Amino acid sequence: MWLLPVFSHVANAAARVYYRLTIAGERVPATGPVLLVANHPNSLVDPIVVCAAAGRPVRFLAKAPLFADPKTGWMVRAVGAIPVYRRSDDPALVDRNQDMFRAVYAELAHGAAVGIFPEGRSHSEPSLSELRTGAARIVLGTLEAHGVTVPIIPVGLVFRQKDVFRSSAVAIVGAPVPWADVAGGGLSDQEGVRAVTERIGSALRQVTLNLERWEDRPLVEGAVDIWDAEQGSAGDPVTRVERLEVTTRILADLRRHPDPRWSDLTRDVRAHLRRLGRLRLTPASLHYPTDIRTGVAWTARRFHLALPLALAFAVAGFLLFIVPYQVTGTIVNRMRLEPDTRSTWKLLLGLAIHGAWVGLLTATAALRWGPRAGVLVAICVPLVGIVGLRVRERWRGAWVDARRFFALRSRRELIAALREGQRDLAERFRVLYSERVGQRPS
Repeated sequence: MWLLPVFSHVANAAARVYYRLTIAGERVPATGPVLLVANHPNSLVDPIVVCAAAGRPVRFLAKAPLFADPKTGWMVRAVGAIPVYRRSDDPALVDRNQDMFRAVYAELAHGAAVGIFPEGRSHSEPSLSELRTGAARIVLGTLEAHGVTVPIIPVGLVFRQKDVFRSSAVAIVGAPVPWADVAGGGLSDQEGVRAVTERIGSALRQVTLNLERWEDRPLVEGAVDIWDAEQGSAGDPVTRVERLEVTTRILADLRRHPDPRWSDLTRDVRAHLRRLGRLRLTPASLHYPTDIRTGVAWTARRFHLALPLALAFAVAGFLLFIVPYQVTGTIVNRMRLEPDTRSTWKLLLGLAIHGAWVGLLTATAALRWGPRAGVLVAICVPLVGIVGLRVRERWRGAWVDARRFFALRSRRELIAALREGQRDLAERFRVLYSERVGQRPS
């Protein structure tokens, strides 16, 4: 478990390099026992993101085959993972789970944080799969064995494109799941175990995106974007996920009970989003100011991106790491991987290949110019790579902003018509939310 004490810092760095990560919601208690429960869309990347959100050492439960795999065994042992023996892996070893539960009870009783993925498997389905009862048994068993009440903290993981480097990701820490009122019967009370499991599932659905099918995602997100743009209510990621969840439920209800008015609304939303897409605009961008003063202020704030130093960092960072980046991508693309494992291989291979590359550059500099040069290269090369990456991302963002500014100024009549149509859509959404959930979305 040599890596466990610092793993939260390593995980935070790795997650923020691979993704544009946002951590939102509540705070995980810094001390004391806690059971973190999370959805599982992204294989071994998920524990890394959960640990980054926790900000403290977390011992995860992991399927036993990972410990025997030479590619992953060293890592799961280094971070203090606890093996789970699944019947689907080897029915003969299931009895060992009694030892696993006792070990988890003891860890929690001593104030540790433990992480578990109650779905029991990593997957790429559009919503949570059925939860196993392990998380409920852990908290009930810890109370029964040691008299310790363990808070259950849900962590929702929402990825924009989970297998794409530098795509956006959100980890939402939810409020503790209440369960003490159904704990009286202990582990032997099957109704209590089911009740705790159901509450965990309900809590996870509040912090995750759960669709009937992936094809619904552009429509659901577009509908929320339209509402936010017209109501001026864009907020933090927690609020956005709540709106997405409400909109998804409404869409599912409309499928079960069709209504021509809302079928027309769905059609009109899709058409509006297609028109915006052709202009490379978003619902929010229709309300961005386009006066000359705004344009001048925008240019002044981004002027530093055009300076030689920014250009030097961007180019140097690209050239320094283009070889390991391409090698990583080539290897991963040639592997036959499930969608939920691609990021794991990209991240782990990327760390190994990029680390070896920096080591090679460091050794070359040390042999040619001496140890001090080697130390300098070891420090500066990663720094230049990260700064260069940020500069190139700022360039892309600036280009999108500039293109949007000129599109809004050059197509004023079309933009005015789109704004009017979007206001009408938002009003129809208001009626829909009022009828279907009895209130406007928060």
